[in-house]
Amino acid sequence: MNDNIVAFIGAGNMARCVIASMVQAGYPAQNIIASNRTEPKLQALANDYGIQTTLDNIEAVTKADVIVLAVKPQMMGDVCQTLIERAPEIQEKLFVTVAAGLPVSRYESWLGDIRMVRSMPNTPSLVGLGVTGLFPSRCSNYEKSFVDAMFKGTGMTVWLEQEHEIDHVIAVTGSSPAYFFYFMQSMQQVAEELGFEPEQAKRMVAQTAMGAAKMALDSDSSFAELRAQVTSKGGTTHEAVTSFADQGLEAMVANAMQAAITRAREMAKTL
Repeated sequence: MNDNIVAFIGAGNMARCVIASMVQAGYPAQNIIASNRTEPKLQALANDYGIQTTLDNIEAVTKADVIVLAVKPQMMGDVCQTLIERAPEIQEKLFVTVAAGLPVSRYESWLGDIRMVRSMPNTPSLVGLGVTGLFPSRCSNYEKSFVDAMFKGTGMTVWLEQEHEIDHVIAVTGSSPAYFFYFMQSMQQVAEELGFEPEQAKRMVAQTAMGAAKMALDSDSSFAELRAQVTSKGGTTHEAVTSFADQGLEAMVANAMQAAITRAREMAKTL
């Protein structure tokens, strides 16, 4: 499996994240090649991970067995059409996309009936604690296993049976780091109003969030059970949680997540 040459078209944060996790997991650096329009990001990747780099997308895809499309969604059409016009043989290779909002059918309109895995990673993938949704189209079990191994170093992988579930992944994991940051921002603001220094308040809130997440991952208990374990009736936590409930926290979260799904569907139509 380590014999496959993997070409990354684009050298942004997510490409760097996947490349780093592959190399750190022992994938041969000489079997990874990245292309980009400008040199600085490529030079950084070569220095940090020892991979091959090029400014020529065609050179990269011609060498590759697996092609990872990691450019911005609004650039994807031009990139794909140039690739297929100048290197039509790539139609037989496996494609992986990390771009948001573009359905498989859009790639097929540019590249033909390709084998593809559509991925939806989230930003905690940058620290190895992410969640990546993966939807396969026309892929073999071997190809799915290879892509799964590619993303394993970034955190958890979730394989989807229907492409529309990508929109659900966006709401549950793709956008949700911002939900937690927003909640933590609000807690920090109150902590500062109570007299804590900004950096101290930030670290207190972040440490508590990390500890709570670790407890949840290490426990077989549900979130509701874990909450009950630290919520004594009539105590301070009970008052705080009751206040959240009285102000409609559950409905607010549900509405926000549905808004993310709706926007994802709108974007798919316009990109």
